[in-house]
Amino acid sequence: MKILETKRLYLRELRLDDKKELMKVLSNPKSMEFYPHPFSEKEVEKWINWNINNYKKYKHGLWAVILKEGDIFIGDCGITMQEIDDESLPEIGFHIINDYCNKGFATEAALACKEYAFNVLQYPRIFSYTILRNIPSQKVAKKLGMEVYKYFEKNDEKQIAHVAVNC
Repeated sequence: MKILETKRLYLRELRLDDKKELMKVLSNPKSMEFYPHPFSEKEVEKWINWNINNYKKYKHGLWAVILKEGDIFIGDCGITMQEIDDESLPEIGFHIINDYCNKGFATEAALACKEYAFNVLQYPRIFSYTILRNIPSQKVAKKLGMEVYKYFEKNDEKQIAHVAVNC
């Protein structure tokens, strides 16, 4: 079932049979440069199950990002509840397979998630946070119209959080 649709993409719930494709991003050292380590196969499976549980608990999570042309799995994007400086806040996150990076897909999917957060979920604010040295994700946040919310420490690393307010 499609959750969101854009000009080039659609987002649907992740399934366990997405594991092989999702591993192309979550197990890739380059893609996971800003995480403690690339995910093992077992960690990718846990990631999918965590999102399946989030769909039930929050009515959102990270969804599979599918390129309409060719019906190709290119990553995940969505809304999860994240601890940002000791506050549980709705956050847009994404992971795109390297072959599909720098083509605007992360921004396109994240923008659809921002609108979903405001118009469907009725969140007054939506956040994005990343490790301070992750400049590409900060650029996406700015393209979403987000502004710097705060700097904080998490896992012994400086983080930056951005926010967009539903006007």
